[in-house]
Amino acid sequence: MNDRNKWLLISVGLGIMLNPLNSSMISVAIARLQQVYLLDFTDVSWIIFSFYIASAVAQPVMGKCSDLFGRRKIFLTGLVVVFVSSMLAPLSPSFSWLIVFRIVQSIGTSMMVAVGMAIVRIYVTDKQAAALSVLAIFLSGAAAIGPFIGGILIHWWNWPSIFIVNIPLVLASFLFAWRTIPKDEPSESPSGERSIRNWLALIDAPGILLFTVALVGLLIGLLSFKSSGHLSTWNLLAGGIGCIALVTFIRHELKTSSPFIPLRAFAKYPAMTWVNVQFMLINILFYSLFFGIPTYLQQVRHINEFNTGILMLALGLCSLVIAPFAGRWIDKSGSRPALIVSAGFMTFGSIWIMLLDENSPVVSVILILALFGISNGLSGVGMQAALFKSTPKEMIGVASGIFNTSRYLGTILSSLLIGIVMGDAFSAIGFQMLGFILTILATILIVMNLRGQRLSESQAV
Repeated sequence: MNDRNKWLLISVGLGIMLNPLNSSMISVAIARLQQVYLLDFTDVSWIIFSFYIASAVAQPVMGKCSDLFGRRKIFLTGLVVVFVSSMLAPLSPSFSWLIVFRIVQSIGTSMMVAVGMAIVRIYVTDKQAAALSVLAIFLSGAAAIGPFIGGILIHWWNWPSIFIVNIPLVLASFLFAWRTIPKDEPSESPSGERSIRNWLALIDAPGILLFTVALVGLLIGLLSFKSSGHLSTWNLLAGGIGCIALVTFIRHELKTSSPFIPLRAFAKYPAMTWVNVQFMLINILFYSLFFGIPTYLQQVRHINEFNTGILMLALGLCSLVIAPFAGRWIDKSGSRPALIVSAGFMTFGSIWIMLLDENSPVVSVILILALFGISNGLSGVGMQAALFKSTPKEMIGVASGIFNTSRYLGTILSSLLIGIVMGDAFSAIGFQMLGFILTILATILIVMNLRGQRLSESQAV
């Protein structure tokens, strides 16, 4: 690999790592934001919801936009958007404004993730697999060390620092990208050949709007079920609008020629559908722990952000260490054994969560994190392999988009689950209840793997 390609990888890697870094650093900031803005746990959960909803919408949209406007332009614009949002977020006069800047940040980081892999595939022609594995390290490494970095920053410089830390990374990536990413070919940026109406039709703007309204409306309605289970008129209205938007979205996606989410593919390829359902469930389990453990450590155990970040390293490091071994195992034995073992680790870890209280030894938390980290390393590689086996080659691009949407939906549902279980305040009893629910979900996942993975493999292409 020549020096130019190495610098191209660095510039793209620094850009795409901003999405997982910012989505993971926030896990350690939840407790601090509750204190600063005087919010209950359900309300502060919107700092998580907003980022993942925006990512779920923005990444596939920006992938299509890159074909219209050019990949280099989208990548550089994304860096500018992240720079502006990271500068403004610490100045937020209210939590609502912080959510706005968080959404803008998510859109900016999604612009780079959406085109980063494509840039490398197009311009790095030698040792392409090695190049893509380097980008995977940027993505997984950022997610792994995010809570650790966030813990250090918040402990010493308070919560605004988790936004300010983006600035040097953005500047470095922009300078490298400006010099190393080739200019877009005229055919890649046919801005003069399409009207605005055609652009909106191509990205399925109505579908995006309906999808977003459905998600937000349903979340508002469901999050109102706290410990009291009381529903206000506003909650009922929001939930009703969400349901109507969801039904309308499904009807629209089945009719449109360029759907935001190709729903017909789910019926046409049941094995692929089965894989996405499993992947969504895996992400519900993983991110319930990912966002739940830091808050448990800080609000129940009264451990500061710095030490919480150090403890969270067990999760990310175990995931990173096990991934290469998982790859070799899956190459030899297929994805099914690894996914069954992964679900078993999650089940055992979820049972252990039910036993945690205010006085549980910290080593118990470390072991739970290690179990989920190993499980995540196995399932990350295993689910990708299962997706490739269950999807026709001509559908792999669309299938990858659906796969990422399943990830984000699982993440959103994990935050919804925590918000409903915890309600106004995070407690040891609530965390035990969360562990009970996760145990049920992990057990279902084991059954799905035992019975359903055979369907995926039998329909391999």
